[in-house]
Amino acid sequence: MMIDLVRGNRIDMREVDRRSAILGAMAGRPVVPVRELVDLTGASSATLRRDLARLEEEGLVRRVHGGISAPTPAFPATLGAPTFNSQRIKNADRKSAIAALACGLVEDGESIIINAGTTTFAMVDFLRDRRLNILTNSFPIAEALIRGSDNRITLPGGEVYREQGIILSPFEDDTIQTLHATTMFMSAAAITPLGVVEADPLVARAEAKLLRRAERLIVLADSTKFEPRGSLVVCPLSRVSVLVTDDGISEAALAMMENAGLDVRIAPVAKEIASAA
Repeated sequence: MMIDLVRGNRIDMREVDRRSAILGAMAGRPVVPVRELVDLTGASSATLRRDLARLEEEGLVRRVHGGISAPTPAFPATLGAPTFNSQRIKNADRKSAIAALACGLVEDGESIIINAGTTTFAMVDFLRDRRLNILTNSFPIAEALIRGSDNRITLPGGEVYREQGIILSPFEDDTIQTLHATTMFMSAAAITPLGVVEADPLVARAEAKLLRRAERLIVLADSTKFEPRGSLVVCPLSRVSVLVTDDGISEAALAMMENAGLDVRIAPVAKEIASAA
């Protein structure tokens, strides 16, 4: 089932929103009563029981009499998303070409958001001589730009997931709520007719939260990303201002993007390089 995170709210919460609220309520507390979670999420007792059963199966909570408690550690060490290092080497030349084109779409002095991902990480090489205000939830992007550029770097609060190199917070109200950006750069697990798709709920929720702080969205997706994978729709295609891909994109995928009214920018990749990627 596809989930549209953008329309989620605290009155009629969808599953990902309820999960985040439940995890946030546990912070620093040994036990949280079920009746408090019912009031917090607005969900029925039956729906909440199903949510808590799933969270317990995933090792995120432990159900106790009358409530839930946090296991140790309170959050998982890894996410359902692939590891950063395993993904970074895939289609590296395509990602570099896409990143180079994408970096040319903003001017020095702008405030931008760069979401964690290996395609967005490729932007680092083209941002070293720029002067931008950058908010990123990618620890590798932040580390590289802090050491090797004069860009102003802001990190959100949260826990660092080492395998994915991403910083995530379970809380709805955090430091990013006061920030504003002209542009957000985002990669994705897949691009489908339903929108930009992610595989992990925590990653998807983080992207949806960041997206609310940006005026326009630029999606970086190499030509292998137009196949169904993942199950969480972060945003519809109508929210995407520009999609940057490489010249390996199929005619069918390109037609899908253009029929959706997207501004598609195609980064050229040398044929001999593309065949070796």
